[in-house]
Amino acid sequence: MTKIESKFKDTLDLPRFNLKDRQLYDLEMLMVGGFAPLTGFMNEADYKQVVNEMRLESGSVFPIPVVLDVPDSFPHKVGDEVMLCDPYGNPMAIIKIESRFQPDKEVEVKKVYGTDDMTHPGVRYVMNQMHDTYIGGKVTNLQLPERHDFKNVRYTPTELKALFKEKGWNEVVAFQTRNPMHRVHFELVKRAHEQTGLPVLVHPVVGMTREGDIDYITRVHTYRVVCEAYGKDFTQLALLPLAMRMAGPREALWHMIVRKNYGVTHFIVGRDHAGPGKDSKGESFYSPYEARDLAEKYAEEVGIKIVPSAELAYVKERQAYVSMEELKDGEVTESISGTEFRRRLFAGEDIPEWFSFPESIAELRVGVDKQKRRGITLFFTGLSGAGKSAIATIVATKLLEIQNREVTFLDGDVIRNHLTSELGFSKEHRDLNVQRVGYVASEITKHGGIAICSLIAPYAQARNKARELVESHGTFVEVFVSTPLEICEQRDVKGLYEKARKGIIKQFTGISDPYEEPKTPEIILEAGGGTPEIHADRVIEILIEKGLIKKKF
Repeated sequence: MTKIESKFKDTLDLPRFNLKDRQLYDLEMLMVGGFAPLTGFMNEADYKQVVNEMRLESGSVFPIPVVLDVPDSFPHKVGDEVMLCDPYGNPMAIIKIESRFQPDKEVEVKKVYGTDDMTHPGVRYVMNQMHDTYIGGKVTNLQLPERHDFKNVRYTPTELKALFKEKGWNEVVAFQTRNPMHRVHFELVKRAHEQTGLPVLVHPVVGMTREGDIDYITRVHTYRVVCEAYGKDFTQLALLPLAMRMAGPREALWHMIVRKNYGVTHFIVGRDHAGPGKDSKGESFYSPYEARDLAEKYAEEVGIKIVPSAELAYVKERQAYVSMEELKDGEVTESISGTEFRRRLFAGEDIPEWFSFPESIAELRVGVDKQKRRGITLFFTGLSGAGKSAIATIVATKLLEIQNREVTFLDGDVIRNHLTSELGFSKEHRDLNVQRVGYVASEITKHGGIAICSLIAPYAQARNKARELVESHGTFVEVFVSTPLEICEQRDVKGLYEKARKGIIKQFTGISDPYEEPKTPEIILEAGGGTPEIHADRVIEILIEKGLIKKKF
């Protein structure tokens, strides 16, 4: 029996619920007081107030829902206590359920994110990866999740406040980032210090950020380079275990509240703070200073001062970064876009010192080498007879030809024979089949390989579970093989559809059982026409375009 379980031995008989990654980050922030005044996952009343009014029932400003989503089959009710565990089953906390409810997700995403566009990562997460039942209630701490890396720069709010006191820092500016720090960020932090006369907390997020971001371990090495470059004791690096939502203006306000809880008095709000990029029409989700405007509106009530960040550009003649206001007539600025920087980084091309510190670039190149070896899962889904296996088989063969990573093909029929032969075709068994395949694929992905899965996988929730398993280790690419039912029936050499229509085969997808089409797959193949090889070539083209594979010749 562990020390924790011995201490709480009267709780060992409680039912357990294993948390997903984002839920675990949220729980950690609740446990350390990072989400104060919240002391647990939101009940229905708080949730509705936050979604609609950006306030808790108590009246306190709070712009982001912090909820615990559970499967509809979750057996526990209001008044029950449940042990919350990490993905490995280790007990973290106990929740006493105060509220169980079905949210209106359409309203939630439109209010919180200002859009229902499924290209928004926050919207996509709510609609595709969160269950349709939420529970809320106060949590009782048992033990914090163990974080074994960068321990000397991980602080709880209590620890960070004590450090500020030890340093004699009564007021502190916080700088938020989820990206590597370059010369322009170095200058922004320096200017914030000079403008306010205060020390600066470099407080990057190392929880969940956006898919495709540089991994946090690589990023932390760049933060250390930048902090050391100041040469003065006016910066402090501390890591924040926050799961970002990319909610733009609301997220900026949320970040303010979190930093206030960590003992900060001033907060830098940058251009397009916590913005997720472009929508499905190629336009920005939020205007450049929308986040700053909302932050300033609530700053006094929250009790934190906003430090605007100037838009800076590099002037070669001065060999310095200047603000737009400082730019003189005739001076020419130089810039490298984020897209161009990533291209140069991945291509191994030179990056000028005016853009970033050589030491940072060296760290980033190490990270890029890791990312190039990052595993991939291609998850083909569609009706029986859609052409999944035919296309996937060709993709597997072509990938072996053009790149160096190992490729493993997990075909649904083969899996049924060898890995899940005891399972039937009930919804529960279908979901379990997909979950097992997802786990095997995640292990292949974790070790840098390419897993190609070909399954009907009719239910969105099960596919999303497979995505979660894989994305904790690598890249998940959902390939929807969209073939009309009538064409699938025409291709059916086994006569399965005919038997299903006659009632001989029960629970047959597309006839007597539903197929939930993916809403936002990475790839859609209209496979009613064209040869499997044409569709396979298209998959390869997209993988190359996305930078997920690189030809070896």
